[in-house]
Amino acid sequence: MFISEFDDVAENAALDLYPIHLRSQIDEMNDWIYDGINNGVYKCGFSRKQQPYDEAAKKLYEAVDKVEEILSKQRYLCGDTLTEADIRLFVTLIRFDEVYSVHLKCNKKLIREYPNIFNYTKDIYKLKGVRSTVNMEHIKKLYYGSHPIINPFRIVPYGLDIDFSTAHDRDRFAK
Repeated sequence: MFISEFDDVAENAALDLYPIHLRSQIDEMNDWIYDGINNGVYKCGFSRKQQPYDEAAKKLYEAVDKVEEILSKQRYLCGDTLTEADIRLFVTLIRFDEVYSVHLKCNKKLIREYPNIFNYTKDIYKLKGVRSTVNMEHIKKLYYGSHPIINPFRIVPYGLDIDFSTAHDRDRFAK
């Protein structure tokens, strides 16, 4: 559906985030990233007992470590091409330090402590059209205000005020 259904309103209709030659690799990435990271943060945050939390946190950080390793060798998850897998991961990474580390108890290590992942996040953030989709104040108010079981008083912490527009090192993989 995303390949052509929105071409009429897309700023860059020629951008193909799901190219045929990478589809199996993208699908494989999406499977373990969704389970370990995208949904992994929620498994941590909504755990009601220590053992399920410990298992979810272990799996989360194993997946994050795997991403760090992949990104130490290439610009994007599937090589030198930005794909759907990168966008899916980005939406979790951009929220991680400001929200998930505190609100969902994912604080073993912050994304900005992973040099490859942090620079990758800044790289994607700087892509045309991405920055305007990230409103950290809105994100924080939504998360901290919508889960009374986790944050009954809906207090929104100041946060870290991370500047994702600073320089990154991902150009080192440019051909």
